[in-house]
Amino acid sequence: MTAHDMVRNPSEEPKIIIPGSVMDSPNVIEDDSKVPLIVLKYRWVILLLFVMFSASNAMQWTQYTIISDVVSDYYGVPSTLVSWTSIIYMVTYIPLIFPASWLLDKTGLRVTTIIGSFGTCLGAWLKVFSVPQDMFWLGFMGQTIVAISQVFILNVPPRLAAVWFGADQVSLACSIGVFGNQLGVALGFVLPPMFVKAGGTIEQIAADFQFMFYLVAGVTSVLFVFILLFFKRAPATPPSAAADLGASLDSNFLHSVKKLFTNRNYNLLLISYGLNVGVFYAISTLLNEVVLKFFPGANEDVGRIGLMIVVAGMLGSVICGFILDKTHKFKETTLALYAASVVGMIIFTFTLDSGEIAVVYFSAIILGFFMNGYLPVGFEFASEITYPEPEGTTSGILNAAVQLFGIVLTLLYEWMLKVTDTRWSNLTLCGLLALGTAITAAISSDLRRQAAEQKK
Repeated sequence: MTAHDMVRNPSEEPKIIIPGSVMDSPNVIEDDSKVPLIVLKYRWVILLLFVMFSASNAMQWTQYTIISDVVSDYYGVPSTLVSWTSIIYMVTYIPLIFPASWLLDKTGLRVTTIIGSFGTCLGAWLKVFSVPQDMFWLGFMGQTIVAISQVFILNVPPRLAAVWFGADQVSLACSIGVFGNQLGVALGFVLPPMFVKAGGTIEQIAADFQFMFYLVAGVTSVLFVFILLFFKRAPATPPSAAADLGASLDSNFLHSVKKLFTNRNYNLLLISYGLNVGVFYAISTLLNEVVLKFFPGANEDVGRIGLMIVVAGMLGSVICGFILDKTHKFKETTLALYAASVVGMIIFTFTLDSGEIAVVYFSAIILGFFMNGYLPVGFEFASEITYPEPEGTTSGILNAAVQLFGIVLTLLYEWMLKVTDTRWSNLTLCGLLALGTAITAAISSDLRRQAAEQKK
């Protein structure tokens, strides 16, 4: 008899002992069937480690593109190639998400997190040696390795939340997990323009690149060691009835994929989620080009505007996660955020040419709060309408759709910025968001995970 079996035997309940540190002190919750559901304090350590690891990867996504003018001049490469340092994150994700989801399903959180952390660290170190002006190819190689490592990150938050957190905290935990990615994106917007100064001499820019690359490599190395030492696969006992039920079901990856692609609601969500986040990817990748067109020389402002978009989104994510845990109104919250994203994009579009950079900051905050706040809500809605399929598979395919839409919309946006003006380019994105809102409205509120909790 395993330790898990023992804690599920009512006669043994008074003698439950959870091995580990002091932080493993359990909170025991009993549902109507008298099955003890134990939520460990150590869950917060796991979540914190993941947030920092996710941030260390995401901060490298726009590391080149947010200073694309400096990178293009220093390395002597076209701006289109610099844009591909961001697009490569999307390109590598699509073919690799299926084996990565299978690995997460079969081996659990610890193995995939270690692989992702190692790749993030390795790619960062390759960039350290890419400072010479003829070594952009090595930096691009390092960026590609970091991008591949992202495959082991984006689909983790809903799985980690379901495995480690109780039913009353699972949406908040997922939101905090996504917060890690947003934190990294925020740092990727604001730090490169601060570290690498436009207008400096070749020697100064080289020294700036060297400092930035060494700093990122050092941080990712420390995080890799921490994950090796402290990141665990799962708690000894289930934290919720849904997690307990999900753990008892046989997991067949191909069968899960087939069921997901025959789920009407999930397919609609794939399209709507892909449109929303794809628009965000397009704006993030080309933010430097868009803002500098109206405010020449405002390189550091570009980074701070990107920061405002993401920080506002972090706030939106946490607030919406709290709302979901309290109300369980998944479709209603998703639809409201989507519609508000359309409004935010319209405001951003018509304030870019205001001539006042402060106005652009304000419109970026509105856009970020709703568009970025939508990210974890979409994850949780997907988990609800596809339960009991593995959260890693559900979110993995969802993110694959995001990357595909991200590639198409980024290339479309870049092309439109060249052949037409910025307003018409942005209005096209507004139209796509409006389409996504209509698709979201067509999704049925089939909350299967909530139903499982009520049955237990």
